[in-house]
Amino acid sequence: MYMEKNFAGFEMNTTPDLNAQPELSRRRFLQAAVVTGVSSVVPTAAGALEAPESHAQEIHPKANIPMGAAMPNPIIPNFQGEYGSSSMPSFQVPKRPMGNTGLQVSILGMGGFHLGAALSQDMVNDMVAKALDHGINLFDNAWEYQQGAGEERVGIALKGKRDQAILVTGVCTYGRKKDTAMRMLEDSLTRLQTDHVDVWQVHDVIYYNDPELAYQVDGVLEALTAARQQGKVRFLGFTGHKNPSIHLDMLDRGFHFDTVQMPINPFDPSFRSFERNVLPMAVQKGMAVFSVKSMSGSGESIVRGALTPTEALSYAMSVPGVSSTVSGMESMDVLDQNLEILRNFKPLVGKQMAALREHGRHYNDGRYELYKTTVKYESDLGRAEHGFPSSTELPA
Repeated sequence: MYMEKNFAGFEMNTTPDLNAQPELSRRRFLQAAVVTGVSSVVPTAAGALEAPESHAQEIHPKANIPMGAAMPNPIIPNFQGEYGSSSMPSFQVPKRPMGNTGLQVSILGMGGFHLGAALSQDMVNDMVAKALDHGINLFDNAWEYQQGAGEERVGIALKGKRDQAILVTGVCTYGRKKDTAMRMLEDSLTRLQTDHVDVWQVHDVIYYNDPELAYQVDGVLEALTAARQQGKVRFLGFTGHKNPSIHLDMLDRGFHFDTVQMPINPFDPSFRSFERNVLPMAVQKGMAVFSVKSMSGSGESIVRGALTPTEALSYAMSVPGVSSTVSGMESMDVLDQNLEILRNFKPLVGKQMAALREHGRHYNDGRYELYKTTVKYESDLGRAEHGFPSSTELPA
């Protein structure tokens, strides 16, 4: 076995693997396309990633412990050097229209699930302040994230800064009725320390009967309408990641949604694609599209070397019609990494996007989209309401 250090300074096994997926399209992309957002941040990535996919355990650079144990979304940094405010120059993250809402939203947003998993409230306060200073204004959440800690931490961090943020949260009724949804909204408003949220979304529409349950009399969509009439929410949407047919069913039944959340990454176009099947309809309807799962949900594609974080984020932020890409950031290191990517970002052109899609086509069996093919991302609350075993009884 031959070991060498990759561009992030980690040891990697570069012994040839006869079962590895072909990397020809990847080499062509990295060698022929001059990608400002990629090449300037990952100057040596091409050489490192020509090696076959490595399954060696990665080590968190600051803790000297397995990365998977160090953070819920393991990420291999794209650039070397010290992280922190002293090394991050001042710049503003670009903004785009948030569909037909009239709002301008940063092209990258922060996910509340990971902020709820950060080491401390002080860390979240510093991260949110730094994100706002650089123009990130979208903060996504859901009632059930970290048993409410996701919303609570963001609410504390945004105290005195609420007017700088577009607050998004999800209602987690999973088929239950309007009264349950309205109680959840009051919980969310209390945790977020605000009198209104900017976007209230039906969270995790991932079961095939979810659209029918949402549209039922006295269902969650009636709660969305009532909440907007009461001035407690401004815009309405829904989220999901399982199958584009479920999203299309939600859209086809006629409710007017302002936003929709869906997975977008280079693997998606070749496998149960949201980008190909749902995105065009959302754009036609003037909806804001929030993309998620740019790094496969838990960083699998990053840890295994199928993509770099720069490539993953650059792709998602370059897809026409995407308003903002929500990214999980549970440490200042990850925030700084993403800010570095944003500082160098220019939207990828057609040939570059096509090259990444072609690379993703080599993995069109769902291995890097487990949220489509397994129950790994189904919450216990959603499972219980649909009569499925818990994550303990039926792990991914």
